[in-house]
Amino acid sequence: MRPILLQGHERSLTQIKYNREGDLLFSCSKDVLINVWFSTNGERLGTYDGHNGTVWTIDVDFESRFLISGSADNTMKLWNVQTGKCLFTWEFPTAVKRVAFSENGDQVVCVTEQRMGHQGAIRIFDIDRSSDGTNQSTEAVNVFHPIGSKATVVTFAHKPSLILTGHESGKIALFSAETGEEVETNQKAHMETITDLQLSPDRSYFITSSKDKTARLHETATLRVLKTYATETPLNSAAIAPLRPYVLLGGGQEAMNVTTTSARQGKFETRFWHKIFEEEVGRVRGHFGPINTLAVHPSGKSYASGGEDGFVRVHHFDDSYFKTRPYGEFEPDP
Repeated sequence: MRPILLQGHERSLTQIKYNREGDLLFSCSKDVLINVWFSTNGERLGTYDGHNGTVWTIDVDFESRFLISGSADNTMKLWNVQTGKCLFTWEFPTAVKRVAFSENGDQVVCVTEQRMGHQGAIRIFDIDRSSDGTNQSTEAVNVFHPIGSKATVVTFAHKPSLILTGHESGKIALFSAETGEEVETNQKAHMETITDLQLSPDRSYFITSSKDKTARLHETATLRVLKTYATETPLNSAAIAPLRPYVLLGGGQEAMNVTTTSARQGKFETRFWHKIFEEEVGRVRGHFGPINTLAVHPSGKSYASGGEDGFVRVHHFDDSYFKTRPYGEFEPDP
């Protein structure tokens, strides 16, 4: 699998995201830029320039019409994907750590950081899709403050009326989007901070990665832990591969401890685990620092990883990946 190396950032990657069709790949990093690439050949299409601080998070709607981004400059911005124009800016008292569109793109949820006397907050905004996107309301339709541990990741759950969150303490929770009430919680989903949360295509289950060196598969409706993938390194990201029964995990030692270790000891590989059997099946090397973010192409034909080294690597799977029999003799004949 020869990777395509995307060089468009000067600092470490924070999040990468495919659009629904998978032809575009969006990337953001600590260098204030958001880039968009053709996922097939790695050609850079353009840049979304307007933030003044680290861009922590991005999401693109189902039509690839709007892009939403959250930054350390305490703003969340809505962009026109095609033109690169910033359509609207929301301002907050603290940094925006995670953003996500609802399935039909008419709402956005974001997490703002707990800092300088401000509580961490989850805010939901309606997105006006009828016009060119510049006519948005600055007022959130709902704001709520999770009690206890602060939220680190957030997304819309299997129903648009529910918000799914991952927290610093390792808990996961479902909140009502209308009332802000905690509907369901799993306090012991992880032992440490949850670093990433990615849903399956039908949103019925999801995967989380954590600093506690594990990734876990959960049922969305009950938050029950279905599978656990235990590694020996803190994890920054986890993704579910469509088509094949695999999950991808990425992480590595903290960047500040890396200077004393070689790349091999730092464990900077993308790890493939069997989703059902909870066994590691392979690794892909390449990054010169921890892997911060992973994304799998919606068709399951390729995946991308973004690292502390400032590179995005796009891997198109070889034929052998699709021909293997991950269930051995249990595999039904094609």
